Amino acid sequence: MRFKNVYKEEIKKYVAKNNLKYYIDTMGCAMNENDSSKYAGILESMGFTKAEDIDKSNLVLFNTCSVRENAENTLYGRLGSLKKKKKEDSNTIICVVGCMSQQKHVIEKIKESYPYTDIVLGTYSMISFPEKLYNVIMKKERQYEYIEISNDVIEEVPIIYESDKKASVSIIYGCNNFCTFCIVPHVRGRERSRMPEDILKDVKHLAEKGYKEIMLLGQNVNSYGKDLNINYTFADLLKDLDKIEGIEIIRFTSPHPKDFSEDVIDVIASSKKISHLLHLPLQSGNTRVLKKMNRKYTKEQYLELVDRIKSKIPDVSFSTDIIVGFPGETAEEFEDTMDVVNKVKFEQIFMFIYSKRESTPAAEMEDGITYEEKVERLEILKKKFEEITNEKNEKMIGQVYEILIEGKSKTNDKLYTGRTLNNKVVIFDADETLVGKIVNVEIIKNNLWYLTGKIVG
Repeated sequence: MRFKNVYKEEIKKYVAKNNLKYYIDTMGCAMNENDSSKYAGILESMGFTKAEDIDKSNLVLFNTCSVRENAENTLYGRLGSLKKKKKEDSNTIICVVGCMSQQKHVIEKIKESYPYTDIVLGTYSMISFPEKLYNVIMKKERQYEYIEISNDVIEEVPIIYESDKKASVSIIYGCNNFCTFCIVPHVRGRERSRMPEDILKDVKHLAEKGYKEIMLLGQNVNSYGKDLNINYTFADLLKDLDKIEGIEIIRFTSPHPKDFSEDVIDVIASSKKISHLLHLPLQSGNTRVLKKMNRKYTKEQYLELVDRIKSKIPDVSFSTDIIVGFPGETAEEFEDTMDVVNKVKFEQIFMFIYSKRESTPAAEMEDGITYEEKVERLEILKKKFEEITNEKNEKMIGQVYEILIEGKSKTNDKLYTGRTLNNKVVIFDADETLVGKIVNVEIIKNNLWYLTGKIVG
């Protein structure tokens, strides 16, 4: 399905006349960030310009996440804070899109508790956003829409990236795994792969525009192609992307351990572009808990996969996701998770206390763990991760890495920043003319969560 904005020209005249500006507040994962880039593209194609902050905007769009309760509470808090802005300027447009609003009970709550919200659309309604926005602006009609997700993939959506050197490209939507803690299959639908020619066309276009790094996105990227009825796999896609001139760094997230095949490992091992930091979600290190999570691998199988990858890619490193305090997790089972952490020595850990999600099987499971115990386990994990990070950083001092200079550091505008292939943030002195180029940087200092370096050679 191809995206078409049938109201663009009429809207553009109105938007330009009134100098309307938009502000997007993104919550959640890299998929949401990519969707926000598309909403920015749609809005700018309709004549809107980006506001530097929410107070200077005429349209506020919240792109929501439903993976954890904190994200949902954040949305409601921010919607509440806009009541005053809406009262002062009734023409302010408030939009809620994304995973939260793909749930009927959320739409009803927004209608009842935040009736000044103008547009509420789910994950599959991006294609109708221009029409809904037209109705709000030209007809003064509020728009709420819930559509069951189909197997269609929407192509040719305009997109505006934050960076002019790094871009994300979705390759597969949805998920078929149905982990018992996860709501993603309910709000993103089943797996739907994009056609390879559409992906390759997008990446070639990015390379022509000067982009150097791409991140391939999907809830389960290594399931790519299984639904296309063609003999074309994730490994085939990586091989073809590796050939595109101008693209220097290729990353991807997230793969599922049960689907990490030998051909993908071989492609990564033979490539000079594909990052050797691999995201390999663990969730738990205990086999019984993994079975309750419906993860379809054991602790031993996970560790065996890590060893197989290391045997072919000796300098590989891993990032992961870990949930502590899953319903019924015992202290001994948590120790199994810590055992895996000690053995793998992850480069990055995205760690969370289990968050109950409505409509998931885990929400109905008995849970005898106190919140205080869960917090204690999270702190143990944090402390161990800090120890591992410090140890790894110290070993990097004196080593030289190829780094794409992304721009000025967000914390020190006198210095520039980039990332090693294993995704370590490095800040260093550089010249503006080097932004977008790959340079050799020697690591000279460990600051735990980032490194200091100097350009050499």
